[in-house]
Amino acid sequence: MKNYSGKDDLDGTEVDAPEPWPRASTERTRRLYSSKDYFEGIIQSSEDAIISKTLDGTITSWNHGAEVIFGYTEDEMLGQPMLRLFPSDRTDEEALILDKIISGEHVTHFETVRIRKGGSPINVSVTISPIRDRQGRIIGASKIARDVTTQVQLENAVEQFQALVNSSDDAIISKTLDGRITSWNAAAQVMFGYSAEEMLGQQMLKLFPEDRQNEEMFILEKILAGEKIDHFDTIRMRKNGSPIHVSVTISPIRDKQGTIIGASKIARDVTLQKVSEANFKLTSCVFTHTSEGIAITDNHGVIIEVNQALTCITGYSREELIGRTYSVFKSSRQGPDIEKGILVELVRNGHARSEIWSRRKDGESYTGLLTISAVTDQSGQTHKYVALFTDITSLRKQQEKLEHITHFDVLTDLPNRLLLSDRLRQAMRMSKRSEKNLAVLYLDLDGFKQVNDQWGHELGDALLVAIARRMASTLREVDTLARMGGDEFVAVLVDISGNEELDCLTKKILKACSEPIAIGNHLVQISASIGVTLYPHDDVDEDQLIRHADFAMYEAKQSGKNKYHLFDAVRDAEEKGRSAQLRRLSEALELNEFVLHYQPKVNMRTGAVVGVEALIRWQHPELGLVPPGSFLPLIEGDRLSDDLGMWVITQALMQMTTWKAMGLVLSVSVNLGPRQLQQDNFYTALRDLLGCYPDVDPENLELEILETSALQDIEAVSQVMQVCRELGVHFSIDDFGTGYSSLTYLKRLPAETLKIDQSFVRDMLGDQEDLAIVRGVIGLAEAFHRKVIAEGVETIAHGEELLRIGCELAQGYGISRPMPASELFEWVRSWTSPQQWKTLC
Repeated sequence: MKNYSGKDDLDGTEVDAPEPWPRASTERTRRLYSSKDYFEGIIQSSEDAIISKTLDGTITSWNHGAEVIFGYTEDEMLGQPMLRLFPSDRTDEEALILDKIISGEHVTHFETVRIRKGGSPINVSVTISPIRDRQGRIIGASKIARDVTTQVQLENAVEQFQALVNSSDDAIISKTLDGRITSWNAAAQVMFGYSAEEMLGQQMLKLFPEDRQNEEMFILEKILAGEKIDHFDTIRMRKNGSPIHVSVTISPIRDKQGTIIGASKIARDVTLQKVSEANFKLTSCVFTHTSEGIAITDNHGVIIEVNQALTCITGYSREELIGRTYSVFKSSRQGPDIEKGILVELVRNGHARSEIWSRRKDGESYTGLLTISAVTDQSGQTHKYVALFTDITSLRKQQEKLEHITHFDVLTDLPNRLLLSDRLRQAMRMSKRSEKNLAVLYLDLDGFKQVNDQWGHELGDALLVAIARRMASTLREVDTLARMGGDEFVAVLVDISGNEELDCLTKKILKACSEPIAIGNHLVQISASIGVTLYPHDDVDEDQLIRHADFAMYEAKQSGKNKYHLFDAVRDAEEKGRSAQLRRLSEALELNEFVLHYQPKVNMRTGAVVGVEALIRWQHPELGLVPPGSFLPLIEGDRLSDDLGMWVITQALMQMTTWKAMGLVLSVSVNLGPRQLQQDNFYTALRDLLGCYPDVDPENLELEILETSALQDIEAVSQVMQVCRELGVHFSIDDFGTGYSSLTYLKRLPAETLKIDQSFVRDMLGDQEDLAIVRGVIGLAEAFHRKVIAEGVETIAHGEELLRIGCELAQGYGISRPMPASELFEWVRSWTSPQQWKTLC
């Protein structure tokens, strides 16, 4: 209630002053409107529950709305605790509410549950405010409660419906009467691939194939007429463009007045069902129309169904076969072993296949091909058998003819490739047992194509037949002559005692081929080229023997025709061995099996480490560390040598970058292959490679070339060296002294360093000629202002002698063996020259 100061007695909050009283109002009217009875009337007429309580929760007022909502009369509730209305699991709410009221707070639109008089729950929305006295002290609380049970139930129903829609495996979609989508559940997204964001507001036609667009108009017409469409099977399109078979139910959506405002659609994916139906139709079609007889029996072998083909094969009608066992077809020509074998295989594998004899209704025996398969249920138990039966009697009659066609050439009637392989295998086994040779001859007619082109294929075929007969007449009965196709033949000669017999037999064949042959009105003369290989000297399989003879035939044809050539198995094995090794080395490069070791170069006079030489090794997974001499000669002249050379340079640059980061800067020399420097793209490749390693100073890269390779094309080599020098790299001539270079050549090659070959250095202490060569190289280097370094310094004595004759730079086992990159840093740090060398200095 409000007092005249503008305060509300119930909640103590400020309120706006009432509208001015009408001028016609009397003092009595004013008193009436401001009386307690007036406000009490308002409270009692409210449909909301308006309740007041003390700060300990005792009810002090209870209006008619409270009586309606909670079922208690005013007399029943006045003086009662408010907790009487609270469910047992919500009693803590009262203390929370009173705490807020005492602190002067309002509790607005607080939704909770209370208990009616009969014990039933009721959902209420509550607003609670403090009640203050005239001095502003909080003396109680006023509560307005509204029954929202129906609203909550409706919201719950909506939530449950929405959960049902979203949990459904069927697509549930709604749309307007112009076909725009207004709802799209999760199953619709799974089924069609579109999200709700992609489809809401879009036309339903987005899902329709082009040839079914008219269906939407048909559907909307039905909906506008108030009709429901039940289980309408059709096709729609997924987001990815693939079709999907759906079964659709569509119903009108009406508003509260019953006006149709849209449509709801439930779509179920029936693609698998459609596929199953199609498969069933296909199976039924096959069962009905196949030419094979089909019988289905139960697990005891009693026939329960047959197709028309079986009735045609056996002469029995369907009615005569249903209910009988397979014994109705049994023939006396069929032995018990076959039947037993079928049963054993059927039990073991679940299926069996055999050629059997059967009997028709008229008693005639015939041959059939029977296939029986067991059909099991989900538990794995056999409950049916399916037997397929094919009448192959007519095939039997043609078998011999087909076997002949399969194994013999149609034109010449000679054995074909298939029969040749079989006979050759047998001949090879006999050769092993008898320890006698057999020869395989591969023959190609010389000039046969010209005969064909000049006189036609008919004469060519006649010539092939005549030549085949002539060759066959020269062979022994134990030998085999076969036609491979075209004008190529193969002969297998067994029990060859030696080369003389082989030569005699082969020349007979050559003579038979080269003599003139009368074909109609034409006298034709051609020749043959023959390749020969001997087994077991050429100890390979039959296909390889024929291939080797073919290789030899090509050699005979290349060397002049009308002759034979004997295959060299040893040479072929060597070539294959090298090819295999090259393939393995190429694989090793791909698998990163190569590594670099580094051999230090030192100044024996000062003790300084002046650089290292990068030396390749093969870290073989089975053989361990393989030295370069075991594999580099194999790749000489092959492109693999160029690839490996660039790999070495790349690895060296990578290692130089790593060392520099560790504080170690060294000159690294790498060896170039004989042909690598002369490749057209060497300069470009080197330039690009240096660009990939900017931390490496090109001055620290030295390329070593063999003296002998440099002399092969002095002009080209010199030009490449010049342009590479412009990049900053240095060159040295390796193994100097082993070639035959003139002083002019030495002058023209822009190499800063000469390396004395280790073969001279190693023996110079005991061989005066080698010592003289070493002295000569040192003198040449001094005359041409080149540096000189000695390889092969294996002892301290070698170093002493080199220092005496003027060579300060050296490398070799007497200084250090080549080592992995990881060990070099420590070696450089700890290296000191031998005392003897220091004394000489």
